[in-house]
Amino acid sequence: MFPRFLTGCIAAFGLAAAALAAPADAQSLRMGLGAPITTLDPHFYNTSPNNVAAFHVFDRLSQRSPEGRVLPGLATEWHPISDTTWEFTLREGVTWHDGRPFTAEDVAFTLERAKNVPNNLGGFESLLRPISKIEILSPHKVRLTTATPTPNLPGDLSFIAIVSAHVGRNATTADYNAGRASIGTGPYRFVSFTSGERLVLARNDAWWGPKPEWENVTVRIVTNIAARTATLLAGDLDMVEAPSASDLPRLRGDGRVSVFAVPGGRVAYVNPIYQQGEGAEPITDREGKPLASNPLRILKVRQALSMAINREAIAERVLMGTGVATGQWLPPGSYSYANDIPVPKYDPAAAKALLAEAGFPNGFRITLSTANDRTAYAVEIVQAIAQMWSRIGVETQVEGIPFAVYSPRGARRQFQAYFGSLGNPSMEAGLLLRNLLMTVNPETGAGTYNWSRYSNAALDEQIAKALSTVDDAARERLLIQAEHMALSDVAFLPIYQFQNIWAVRKGLRYEARADELSFAMGVHSVR
Repeated sequence: MFPRFLTGCIAAFGLAAAALAAPADAQSLRMGLGAPITTLDPHFYNTSPNNVAAFHVFDRLSQRSPEGRVLPGLATEWHPISDTTWEFTLREGVTWHDGRPFTAEDVAFTLERAKNVPNNLGGFESLLRPISKIEILSPHKVRLTTATPTPNLPGDLSFIAIVSAHVGRNATTADYNAGRASIGTGPYRFVSFTSGERLVLARNDAWWGPKPEWENVTVRIVTNIAARTATLLAGDLDMVEAPSASDLPRLRGDGRVSVFAVPGGRVAYVNPIYQQGEGAEPITDREGKPLASNPLRILKVRQALSMAINREAIAERVLMGTGVATGQWLPPGSYSYANDIPVPKYDPAAAKALLAEAGFPNGFRITLSTANDRTAYAVEIVQAIAQMWSRIGVETQVEGIPFAVYSPRGARRQFQAYFGSLGNPSMEAGLLLRNLLMTVNPETGAGTYNWSRYSNAALDEQIAKALSTVDDAARERLLIQAEHMALSDVAFLPIYQFQNIWAVRKGLRYEARADELSFAMGVHSVR
């Protein structure tokens, strides 16, 4: 199977190649994102495009290097007072875009706001719920107390955009989207935002960090993968993320384009819905009659569905090298990567036998849903999986819908199963375990993205123990044990890990990031 639009992309490549040139304004940068920015409220919905927007305008207490190392941000240093208490020293002389000074009051306000944004679709609660007390010790020092030991707290705070108390206290998500509240301390100032089209930014010359090279930045939303490549080659963009896999060999051989790539922390997976929400269509037998109970709750059924997926074929034929087949959710060499968890064996005959043992010798009917404008080749991958499942008797219908529809439906559990992905910028196993697989608990923030409503008390206990273990080596062992528990239960079905790839016009280079974020601050002219 190959993507439907390859022919059009190749044609566009030929037509546009001659047009590639530097922009007329050397102080401007034009970037192309592959998925929509759905909000400018930095705490409303934790997705990569939204974080790209947020982290240009807002800073964080800590930040991450392109490789994922935790570095100082608005906090210049931090240290533990005890296993449950941390003190953060804040950077002095920092001002908001409106000229007001940044202080510890802004940090305290942010940490409370970010875990209580009304109607959020999936924010940062799981990272912030452990914080039980916030103390302002001085205008530039805060003390954070956690309910249990939280050794990852400084790294977790690298995901939380710090917003101003004086602007944000009465601001709504709509105020951020309109730009009225999008006043940060970050390297760029908000200029304008057109939903689904573009975000325009201007350099903040008062920023405390290294001066960004680009005075003006336009972030365009180009969800069609072929169009991104064509727009770059036409000279209308200077950088694009996730260019078409079919174009990569030619792009790498074209002296007018440079390609930058790095193994990423994002994993693509299939997730069965264990407890459907109101309005969801039930799974049926092959004749269309609703089943008395959900077959996805049966381990042997999930094992069969996993064994029926040829992950290597998907990586080779659909992704064409832009993804790597996996049986877990971390790239090799990462902290808490499990060396003894292989890519699941493709065995349709054994899968069909397992279905029969589970009580479904004739299979059943299911719909596999995905967003059609977020992950490259998502629809093609789902179509491939549908064919593979149909071969073992699970007649599968494909549903591809816009991300703006997919997300709220997923949060309401109105799917039967879905194909999605989750970024892992911390590059360790705990983030996914806590957000995707822990039992939903609003008090602790666990299960922020647990749309499936998977629940395993023993796994919850193991994850909680791992995340509260201060010793790094001991925590890694506990995390790997939790991975084994989750994957032996086929809690979800990892399919492949992403390769993060960017293409830029000649004369530029990009600091490729493991967290997949596209930052204007990381684009540099080649001197």
